[in-house]
Amino acid sequence: MVEVLSRYWWAFVARGVLAILFSILAYAWPRLTSATLGVLFGAYITIDGILLIVKATADWNGSEGRWLLMLEGFLGIGIGIMTLVSPSVTTIALVLCITAWGLGRGVLEIVTAIRLREEIEGESWMMVSGIASILFSVLLMLFAGAGALGLLWLIAAYTIISGVVLIVLGFRLRGHRSPRWNCRNSDAR
Repeated sequence: MVEVLSRYWWAFVARGVLAILFSILAYAWPRLTSATLGVLFGAYITIDGILLIVKATADWNGSEGRWLLMLEGFLGIGIGIMTLVSPSVTTIALVLCITAWGLGRGVLEIVTAIRLREEIEGESWMMVSGIASILFSVLLMLFAGAGALGLLWLIAAYTIISGVVLIVLGFRLRGHRSPRWNCRNSDAR
């Protein structure tokens, strides 16, 4: 599993950068309507899901743990498309969609982290990302009626944290690449 994840380390970094860009947009335009927030968040999690599926489908025969990445990717794409198709859903419905995505993502990231720890000693960044996703979802459930601005700031704070963790994880995975996939290796040229 670590071989495939490390080969596509750039997808983790891309997902992290995308999350941080979403956060910047959310903080820059604090008066977003729930429909606009829905479109932005739907686009973010749809692209995030696509990047996960790209990672999971590369060299499908090489790993037994890819179904977790596929499941997380399909979850993101499904909720993202649902949010994009009806961006004018009420704030509570949008919060429920985002909460479901966060809980699903968190659980799947924790399961993936446990499997990854069998191959890399001391690797915990994906576990941190999973825990952050679950905490984010719990906070959304607790403060669902806090108003659009409060929810926007909570979502933006989560995506910044998630983005930073994904970028760090991506660069950590880059260090675990197999020599045959390392571009600096003279045999690979």
